[in-house]
Amino acid sequence: MTLRTSRRTFVRGLFAAGAVASFPAVSWARVAGANERLRVASIGPGGKGWSDLTGVAASPAVEVVALCDIDSSAMHLGRAAEKYAQAKTFSDWRIVLDEGKQIDAVIVSTPDHMHAPISLAAMALGKHVFCQKPLTHTVHEARQMALAAKKYGVVTQMGNQIQSHEAYRTAVKIVQDGLLGKVKEVHSWQGGTPRWPRAIERPTGTDPVPSTVQWDLWLGAAPARPYVKEMYHPFNWRGWQDFGTGQLGDFGCHILDPVFTALKLTSPTKLTAEAPKLNSETWTKSATVRYLFPGTEYTAAEVPVTWYDGEGITGPRELFKDIPASFELPHAGSVLIGEKGSLVVPHVKLPTLFRGQAEVKDTPKVAGVDHYVQFADACRGAAKTTSNFAYAGPLTETVMLGVIGIRNPGEELQWDAAKLTITNNSTANGMVTKPYRKGWEPAWVS
Repeated sequence: MTLRTSRRTFVRGLFAAGAVASFPAVSWARVAGANERLRVASIGPGGKGWSDLTGVAASPAVEVVALCDIDSSAMHLGRAAEKYAQAKTFSDWRIVLDEGKQIDAVIVSTPDHMHAPISLAAMALGKHVFCQKPLTHTVHEARQMALAAKKYGVVTQMGNQIQSHEAYRTAVKIVQDGLLGKVKEVHSWQGGTPRWPRAIERPTGTDPVPSTVQWDLWLGAAPARPYVKEMYHPFNWRGWQDFGTGQLGDFGCHILDPVFTALKLTSPTKLTAEAPKLNSETWTKSATVRYLFPGTEYTAAEVPVTWYDGEGITGPRELFKDIPASFELPHAGSVLIGEKGSLVVPHVKLPTLFRGQAEVKDTPKVAGVDHYVQFADACRGAAKTTSNFAYAGPLTETVMLGVIGIRNPGEELQWDAAKLTITNNSTANGMVTKPYRKGWEPAWVS
């Protein structure tokens, strides 16, 4: 296809310079009526990206106009191209953005390390963005995503779709209706066994890159390394520090979401992690992160929130005095301990409220909504997103701060959110951001 050289040079120049030209975003709601089609590009339609794509495209107002994946094989670009045959196909997301005038919104479903570089560039061009969780790979990127969404006036949504499920919405209502009283502490966990590599070093050697894979494009902003079959792409990248964010990063934006929403949390003031010593490549097999948050209208005072991950973990049962021993705790979820009782919030299952070892029946329920169609409707001015980057940014900052804690176990880290600074540990503070491969630097918001 023929490309407009001026636009290509401009878009690619954003990354080389690490800067963004200042021009107004064009919001769909401001340029077209609610009955017109929303033209969507999907970047990374394989794996989780498949459900992101089909979820947004379920809106009858959406037209899928572009598909981009570094892997052209059947289960990645191939499957999407077959279903959305009218869409143009690409391997390089930068060229997708060259098609700027043909696109209104972008779905970003890549590995974690490329969420911010792609999303920031898209927002700078006035495109609405749906981005998978965790929103970013670093704390600094999360702040930048929130700033960009505000600056460019675009509609945004993070892909923590369980937020819109009746289970999490119901838990929020129970807390905010005062059925727990003021919340005194929270314990959240993910006790599953991830299928990706953990606590191993980088493999030696290299394998031939498949003809269907554009390896350099997959690496993107990450440091270069040899291709090794099945070690990184398409799934195991989650376990590698250069590409993923470990068990906390993978699940924290889901499991901590109803806690943040219900209590209206913002940023922690300090945190401490307990974890095995981290190697240079992959994440640990278990970790505990203890956060302290300022009090809100729904808490008794400053509120401690503790995260646990590791195989078989179901939270510190000995602390759950209101929950009978016969009750089976979920493998993933939270317990909110309040003045009147305790609320068990499983991951993707309706919550259970206990008072004095007795289950409280007939608690209110809230119907779920479609997280994906909500985004499409919001882009057309017909709805508002609930996990927009103004909310998802601070949630992701908290999760990524926990990841920094795991890199510095045993150290209390004091956090100044206004200054985006860990004030008492220069080593940890250096992990708020990271270096980027030359030519792939994100376009920061000044």
